[in-house]
Amino acid sequence: MSDDIYKKLRDYLDTFPLGFPSTASGVEMKILRRLFTETEAALELLLTPIPETPESIARRAGRPVDEIAPGLEQMAKKGLIFRTRNKNDVKYNSTPFMIGIYEYSVSKIDEDLAALYRQYYEEAYQKEMGASNVPGFKVFPVGKTIQGEIALLPYKKVEDEIRAARKIAVAPCICRKEAKLTGHDCRHSQETCLSFGVAAEYYIDNGFGREIDADEAIGILKQCDDEGLVHAGVNARHLSNICNCCACCCASLKGIAEKNHDRLKYINALYLAVVDPDGCTGCGSCEERCPVGAVEVDVCARINERKCLGCGLCATGCPEAAIGIHLREDRAEPFDRVMDLGKAILLGKEQHVGLSENQKTTLELLKLLRPDQ
Repeated sequence: MSDDIYKKLRDYLDTFPLGFPSTASGVEMKILRRLFTETEAALELLLTPIPETPESIARRAGRPVDEIAPGLEQMAKKGLIFRTRNKNDVKYNSTPFMIGIYEYSVSKIDEDLAALYRQYYEEAYQKEMGASNVPGFKVFPVGKTIQGEIALLPYKKVEDEIRAARKIAVAPCICRKEAKLTGHDCRHSQETCLSFGVAAEYYIDNGFGREIDADEAIGILKQCDDEGLVHAGVNARHLSNICNCCACCCASLKGIAEKNHDRLKYINALYLAVVDPDGCTGCGSCEERCPVGAVEVDVCARINERKCLGCGLCATGCPEAAIGIHLREDRAEPFDRVMDLGKAILLGKEQHVGLSENQKTTLELLKLLRPDQ
Protein backbone atom coordinates (compact mmCIF):
# COMPACT_ATOMS: atom_id res chain seq x y z
CA MET A 1 0.00 0.00 0.00
CA SER A 2 2.84 2.40 0.83
CA ASP A 3 4.02 3.22 -2.70
CA ASP A 4 0.48 3.26 -4.05
CA ILE A 5 -0.89 5.81 -1.59
CA TYR A 6 2.04 8.18 -2.06
CA LYS A 7 1.80 7.92 -5.85
CA LYS A 8 -1.88 8.82 -5.59
CA LEU A 9 -1.00 11.76 -3.37
CA ARG A 10 1.70 12.93 -5.78
CA ASP A 11 -0.75 12.73 -8.68
CA TYR A 12 -3.37 14.64 -6.68
CA LEU A 13 -0.95 17.45 -5.78
CA ASP A 14 -0.01 17.63 -9.44
CA THR A 15 -3.58 18.65 -10.32
CA PHE A 16 -2.99 22.13 -8.87
CA PRO A 17 -1.99 24.91 -11.30
CA LEU A 18 1.47 24.91 -9.74
CA GLY A 19 1.68 21.14 -9.64
CA PHE A 20 3.90 18.50 -8.13
CA PRO A 21 5.61 16.81 -11.09
CA SER A 22 7.42 13.50 -10.89
CA THR A 23 11.19 13.20 -11.31
CA ALA A 24 13.55 10.48 -12.52
CA SER A 25 15.16 10.34 -9.09
CA GLY A 26 11.86 10.09 -7.20
CA VAL A 27 12.86 12.89 -4.81
CA GLU A 28 9.25 14.11 -4.69
CA MET A 29 8.21 10.74 -3.24
CA LYS A 30 10.86 11.09 -0.53
CA ILE A 31 9.41 14.49 0.34
CA LEU A 32 5.90 13.08 0.66
CA ARG A 33 7.04 10.17 2.83
CA ARG A 34 8.89 12.60 5.06
CA LEU A 35 5.89 14.92 5.47
CA PHE A 36 2.89 12.53 5.48
CA THR A 37 2.18 9.29 7.26
CA GLU A 38 0.25 6.77 5.16
CA THR A 39 -2.89 7.58 7.14
CA GLU A 40 -2.44 11.31 6.50
CA ALA A 41 -1.80 10.70 2.80
CA ALA A 42 -5.07 8.75 2.54
CA LEU A 43 -6.93 11.48 4.44
CA GLU A 44 -5.50 14.18 2.17
CA LEU A 45 -7.05 12.40 -0.81
CA LEU A 46 -10.52 12.95 0.70
CA LEU A 47 -10.15 16.73 0.53
CA THR A 48 -10.67 19.26 -2.24
CA PRO A 49 -9.26 22.79 -2.68
CA ILE A 50 -12.66 24.12 -1.52
CA PRO A 51 -12.95 24.57 2.28
CA GLU A 52 -15.37 22.06 3.82
CA THR A 53 -16.52 21.07 7.29
CA PRO A 54 -15.43 17.70 8.70
CA GLU A 55 -19.07 16.61 8.47
CA SER A 56 -19.17 17.34 4.73
CA ILE A 57 -15.88 15.53 4.11
CA ALA A 58 -17.03 12.54 6.16
CA ARG A 59 -20.34 12.28 4.28
CA ARG A 60 -18.58 12.28 0.92
CA ALA A 61 -16.09 9.67 2.14
CA GLY A 62 -18.79 7.52 3.74
CA ARG A 63 -16.98 7.53 7.08
CA PRO A 64 -17.93 8.62 10.62
CA VAL A 65 -17.00 12.23 11.30
CA ASP A 66 -15.39 11.38 14.65
CA GLU A 67 -13.08 9.04 12.75
CA ILE A 68 -11.60 11.72 10.49
CA ALA A 69 -12.02 15.04 12.37
CA PRO A 70 -9.04 14.57 14.76
CA GLY A 71 -6.81 13.62 11.84
CA LEU A 72 -7.82 16.70 9.88
CA GLU A 73 -6.97 18.96 12.81
CA GLN A 74 -3.62 17.25 13.33
CA MET A 75 -2.76 17.66 9.66
CA ALA A 76 -3.64 21.35 9.82
CA LYS A 77 -1.32 21.78 12.81
CA LYS A 78 1.45 20.09 10.83
CA GLY A 79 0.97 22.42 7.87
CA LEU A 80 -0.23 19.70 5.48
CA ILE A 81 -3.70 21.15 4.84
CA PHE A 82 -5.31 24.56 5.36
CA ARG A 83 -7.84 25.35 8.08
CA THR A 84 -10.17 28.30 8.53
CA ARG A 85 -12.22 29.11 11.62
CA ASN A 86 -15.29 31.32 11.89
CA LYS A 87 -16.56 31.12 15.47
CA ASN A 88 -17.44 27.42 15.86
CA ASP A 89 -17.38 26.72 12.13
CA VAL A 90 -14.13 24.93 11.17
CA LYS A 91 -13.31 24.06 7.57
CA TYR A 92 -10.41 22.25 5.92
CA ASN A 93 -9.08 22.15 2.37
CA SER A 94 -6.12 20.74 0.51
CA THR A 95 -3.31 23.07 -0.46
CA PRO A 96 -0.70 22.95 -3.24
CA PHE A 97 2.96 22.27 -2.66
CA MET A 98 3.72 25.96 -3.33
CA ILE A 99 2.32 28.32 -2.06
CA GLY A 100 1.26 25.92 0.67
CA ILE A 101 2.90 22.78 2.00
CA TYR A 102 6.41 24.06 1.34
CA GLU A 103 5.91 27.36 3.19
CA TYR A 104 3.97 25.71 6.02
CA SER A 105 6.95 23.47 6.81
CA VAL A 106 8.89 26.50 8.07
CA SER A 107 8.79 25.40 11.71
CA LYS A 108 9.89 21.79 11.08
CA ILE A 109 12.39 22.02 8.24
CA ASP A 110 15.76 20.45 9.05
CA GLU A 111 18.89 19.62 7.06
CA ASP A 112 17.45 16.45 5.54
CA LEU A 113 14.18 18.05 4.44
CA ALA A 114 16.00 21.16 3.18
CA ALA A 115 18.28 18.96 1.04
CA LEU A 116 15.25 17.21 -0.45
CA TYR A 117 13.58 20.54 -1.21
CA ARG A 118 16.74 21.86 -2.85
CA GLN A 119 17.11 18.73 -4.99
CA TYR A 120 13.47 18.90 -6.06
CA TYR A 121 13.78 22.59 -6.96
CA GLU A 122 16.78 21.90 -9.19
CA GLU A 123 15.33 18.77 -10.81
CA ALA A 124 11.75 19.85 -11.40
CA TYR A 125 10.21 22.71 -9.49
CA GLN A 126 11.95 25.72 -10.97
CA LYS A 127 10.86 24.46 -14.39
CA GLU A 128 7.33 23.92 -13.05
CA MET A 129 7.18 27.48 -11.68
CA GLY A 130 8.05 28.99 -15.06
CA ALA A 131 6.27 26.52 -17.35
CA SER A 132 3.19 28.67 -18.00
CA ASN A 133 4.94 32.01 -18.65
CA VAL A 134 2.28 33.47 -16.34
CA PRO A 135 3.95 35.11 -13.33
CA GLY A 136 2.64 33.88 -9.99
CA PHE A 137 3.96 36.88 -8.05
CA LYS A 138 3.77 40.64 -8.31
CA VAL A 139 6.15 43.22 -6.86
CA PHE A 140 5.18 45.97 -4.42
CA PRO A 141 7.51 48.92 -5.05
CA VAL A 142 8.71 51.19 -2.27
CA GLY A 143 6.06 53.88 -1.80
CA LYS A 144 8.17 57.00 -1.58
CA THR A 145 9.79 56.35 -4.96
CA ILE A 146 6.55 56.17 -6.94
CA GLN A 147 5.89 58.82 -9.58
CA GLY A 148 2.71 59.72 -11.41
CA GLU A 149 -1.04 59.51 -10.88
CA ILE A 150 -1.52 56.25 -9.02
CA ALA A 151 -3.80 57.18 -6.15
CA LEU A 152 -6.73 55.20 -7.57
CA LEU A 153 -4.84 51.93 -7.98
CA PRO A 154 -6.00 49.77 -5.03
CA TYR A 155 -3.22 47.19 -5.26
CA LYS A 156 -0.63 49.89 -4.59
CA LYS A 157 -1.99 51.11 -1.28
CA VAL A 158 0.04 48.59 0.64
CA GLU A 159 0.28 50.50 3.90
CA ASP A 160 -3.45 51.24 3.92
CA GLU A 161 -4.24 47.58 3.29
CA ILE A 162 -1.88 46.50 6.05
CA ARG A 163 -3.57 48.85 8.51
CA ALA A 164 -6.97 47.55 7.43
CA ALA A 165 -6.03 43.89 7.94
CA ARG A 166 -7.85 42.30 10.88
CA LYS A 167 -4.93 39.96 11.63
CA ILE A 168 -1.23 40.12 10.72
CA ALA A 169 1.50 37.53 11.23
CA VAL A 170 5.21 37.41 10.55
CA ALA A 171 7.13 34.17 10.02
CA PRO A 172 10.68 33.18 9.11
CA CYS A 173 11.43 32.99 5.40
CA ILE A 174 11.32 29.33 4.37
CA CYS A 175 13.62 30.01 1.40
CA ARG A 176 16.36 31.49 3.58
CA LYS A 177 15.95 28.74 6.19
CA GLU A 178 16.35 26.12 3.48
CA ALA A 179 19.38 27.91 2.07
CA LYS A 180 21.07 28.12 5.46
CA LEU A 181 20.42 24.44 6.17
CA THR A 182 21.97 23.50 2.83
CA GLY A 183 25.16 25.48 3.35
CA HIS A 184 24.33 28.99 2.11
CA ASP A 185 24.34 31.39 5.04
CA CYS A 186 22.35 34.32 3.64
CA ARG A 187 23.18 37.64 5.28
CA HIS A 188 19.59 38.90 5.28
CA SER A 189 17.08 38.83 8.13
CA GLN A 190 15.00 35.67 8.43
CA GLU A 191 11.77 36.80 10.12
CA THR A 192 10.39 38.71 7.13
CA CYS A 193 7.38 36.86 5.66
CA LEU A 194 4.09 38.66 6.30
CA SER A 195 0.59 37.21 6.00
CA PHE A 196 -2.82 38.78 6.50
CA GLY A 197 -6.39 37.80 7.38
CA VAL A 198 -7.18 34.07 7.32
CA ALA A 199 -3.63 33.24 6.26
CA ALA A 200 -2.28 35.10 9.29
CA GLU A 201 -4.73 33.29 11.59
CA TYR A 202 -3.51 29.96 10.25
CA TYR A 203 0.14 30.85 10.89
CA ILE A 204 -0.57 32.14 14.38
CA ASP A 205 -2.89 29.28 15.43
CA ASN A 206 -0.36 26.65 14.37
CA GLY A 207 2.73 28.37 15.74
CA PHE A 208 4.34 28.92 12.33
CA GLY A 209 4.52 32.66 12.91
CA ARG A 210 3.71 35.28 15.53
CA GLU A 211 1.02 37.96 15.63
CA ILE A 212 2.15 41.55 15.06
CA ASP A 213 0.43 44.90 14.61
CA ALA A 214 0.41 47.12 11.54
CA ASP A 215 3.22 49.37 12.78
CA GLU A 216 5.57 46.42 13.20
CA ALA A 217 4.61 45.05 9.78
CA ILE A 218 5.35 48.38 8.11
CA GLY A 219 8.59 48.59 10.08
CA ILE A 220 9.59 45.16 8.75
CA LEU A 221 8.98 46.37 5.19
CA LYS A 222 11.19 49.40 5.79
CA GLN A 223 13.90 47.22 7.32
CA CYS A 224 13.72 44.88 4.33
CA ASP A 225 14.04 47.81 1.95
CA ASP A 226 17.18 48.91 3.79
CA GLU A 227 18.55 45.38 3.35
CA GLY A 228 17.80 45.41 -0.38
CA LEU A 229 14.96 42.87 -0.32
CA VAL A 230 12.15 42.78 -2.88
CA HIS A 231 8.57 43.02 -1.62
CA ALA A 232 6.48 40.47 -3.52
CA GLY A 233 3.09 38.80 -3.16
CA VAL A 234 0.65 36.62 -5.04
CA ASN A 235 -0.22 38.11 -8.43
CA ALA A 236 -3.79 38.98 -7.45
CA ARG A 237 -5.45 42.13 -6.16
CA HIS A 238 -6.27 40.87 -2.68
CA LEU A 239 -3.45 41.29 -0.16
CA SER A 240 -2.86 37.88 1.46
CA ASN A 241 0.90 37.87 1.90
CA ILE A 242 4.09 39.84 1.35
CA CYS A 243 7.37 38.00 0.91
CA ASN A 244 10.60 39.96 1.21
CA CYS A 245 12.89 38.23 -1.23
CA CYS A 246 16.60 38.02 -1.95
CA ALA A 247 18.01 36.79 -5.25
CA CYS A 248 20.29 34.25 -3.55
CA CYS A 249 17.48 32.27 -1.86
CA CYS A 250 14.08 33.11 -3.38
CA ALA A 251 12.79 30.38 -5.68
CA SER A 252 11.56 32.94 -8.24
CA LEU A 253 14.37 35.50 -8.15
CA LYS A 254 17.03 32.78 -8.43
CA GLY A 255 15.59 31.82 -11.79
CA ILE A 256 16.07 35.40 -13.02
CA ALA A 257 19.35 36.30 -11.32
CA GLU A 258 21.23 32.99 -11.41
CA LYS A 259 19.81 31.23 -14.47
CA ASN A 260 19.01 34.28 -16.60
CA HIS A 261 15.39 33.23 -17.12
CA ASP A 262 12.88 35.73 -18.43
CA ARG A 263 11.37 37.76 -15.60
CA LEU A 264 7.88 37.17 -16.96
CA LYS A 265 8.08 33.50 -16.02
CA TYR A 266 7.96 34.44 -12.34
CA ILE A 267 7.34 38.12 -11.60
CA ASN A 268 4.67 40.58 -12.73
CA ALA A 269 6.38 43.98 -12.68
CA LEU A 270 3.76 46.73 -12.62
CA TYR A 271 6.35 49.49 -12.44
CA LEU A 272 9.58 50.47 -14.15
CA ALA A 273 12.67 52.31 -12.95
CA VAL A 274 13.32 55.48 -14.97
CA VAL A 275 16.64 57.36 -14.77
CA ASP A 276 16.97 61.13 -14.99
CA PRO A 277 20.18 61.46 -17.03
CA ASP A 278 20.69 65.04 -15.91
CA GLY A 279 20.67 64.02 -12.25
CA CYS A 280 22.62 60.73 -12.53
CA THR A 281 26.33 60.93 -11.63
CA GLY A 282 27.15 57.33 -12.56
CA CYS A 283 28.07 56.42 -9.00
CA GLY A 284 26.93 52.78 -9.39
CA SER A 285 24.90 52.45 -6.20
CA CYS A 286 21.83 51.44 -8.19
CA GLU A 287 23.77 48.73 -10.02
CA GLU A 288 24.97 47.27 -6.74
CA ARG A 289 21.48 47.40 -5.25
CA CYS A 290 19.55 45.78 -8.13
CA PRO A 291 18.86 42.13 -7.22
CA VAL A 292 18.51 40.85 -10.79
CA GLY A 293 21.16 42.74 -12.74
CA ALA A 294 18.73 45.05 -14.52
CA VAL A 295 20.96 48.13 -14.13
CA GLU A 296 24.24 48.87 -15.90
CA VAL A 297 26.27 52.00 -15.26
CA ASP A 298 28.74 53.66 -17.58
CA VAL A 299 28.59 57.44 -17.65
CA CYS A 300 24.93 57.14 -16.68
CA ALA A 301 22.77 54.33 -15.32
CA ARG A 302 20.79 52.35 -17.91
CA ILE A 303 17.76 50.18 -17.09
CA ASN A 304 17.07 46.89 -18.84
CA GLU A 305 13.29 47.27 -19.06
CA ARG A 306 12.70 43.58 -19.73
CA LYS A 307 14.55 42.57 -16.55
CA CYS A 308 13.45 45.42 -14.28
CA LEU A 309 11.21 44.30 -11.40
CA GLY A 310 9.99 47.79 -10.59
CA CYS A 311 10.88 47.14 -6.96
CA GLY A 312 12.31 50.62 -6.28
CA LEU A 313 15.52 49.41 -4.62
CA CYS A 314 17.65 51.32 -7.12
CA ALA A 315 15.67 54.49 -6.43
CA THR A 316 15.87 54.30 -2.64
CA GLY A 317 19.64 53.73 -2.90
CA CYS A 318 20.29 56.62 -5.28
CA PRO A 319 22.10 59.45 -3.42
CA GLU A 320 21.08 61.96 -6.11
CA ALA A 321 17.38 60.95 -6.20
CA ALA A 322 17.85 60.53 -9.94
CA ILE A 323 15.65 57.44 -10.33
CA GLY A 324 11.87 57.31 -10.15
CA ILE A 325 9.47 54.38 -10.37
CA HIS A 326 6.69 54.77 -12.96
CA LEU A 327 3.73 52.63 -13.93
CA ARG A 328 4.59 50.49 -16.95
CA GLU A 329 2.59 51.25 -20.06
CA ASP A 330 2.75 47.55 -20.97
CA ARG A 331 1.77 46.32 -17.49
CA ALA A 332 -0.50 43.33 -16.93
CA GLU A 333 -2.93 44.05 -14.12
CA PRO A 334 -2.98 41.56 -11.22
CA PHE A 335 -5.73 38.97 -11.38
CA ASP A 336 -8.98 39.71 -9.58
CA ARG A 337 -8.82 36.38 -7.70
CA VAL A 338 -6.26 33.69 -6.99
CA MET A 339 -8.62 31.30 -8.79
CA ASP A 340 -8.30 33.42 -11.95
CA LEU A 341 -4.52 33.30 -11.61
CA GLY A 342 -4.66 29.51 -11.32
CA LYS A 343 -6.80 29.25 -14.44
CA ALA A 344 -4.37 31.47 -16.38
CA ILE A 345 -1.41 29.34 -15.26
CA LEU A 346 -3.12 26.17 -16.47
CA LEU A 347 -4.00 27.78 -19.81
CA GLY A 348 -0.39 28.92 -20.17
CA LYS A 349 0.94 25.46 -19.40
CA GLU A 350 -1.54 23.95 -21.85
CA GLN A 351 -0.13 26.22 -24.56
CA HIS A 352 3.58 25.86 -23.79
CA VAL A 353 4.17 22.41 -22.30
CA GLY A 354 0.86 20.57 -22.26
CA LEU A 355 -1.20 19.34 -19.31
CA SER A 356 -1.56 16.01 -17.60
CA GLU A 357 -5.01 14.42 -17.68
CA ASN A 358 -5.57 15.47 -14.07
CA GLN A 359 -4.64 19.06 -14.83
CA LYS A 360 -6.96 19.05 -17.85
CA THR A 361 -9.79 18.07 -15.51
CA THR A 362 -8.88 20.88 -13.11
CA LEU A 363 -8.86 23.40 -15.96
CA GLU A 364 -12.28 22.29 -17.18
CA LEU A 365 -13.68 22.70 -13.66
CA LEU A 366 -12.23 26.22 -13.37
CA LYS A 367 -13.76 27.13 -16.72
CA LEU A 368 -17.19 26.13 -15.39
CA LEU A 369 -17.05 28.38 -12.33
CA ARG A 370 -18.99 31.63 -12.44
CA PRO A 371 -17.15 34.91 -11.71
CA ASP A 372 -18.80 35.08 -8.26
CA GLN A 373 -17.72 31.56 -7.24
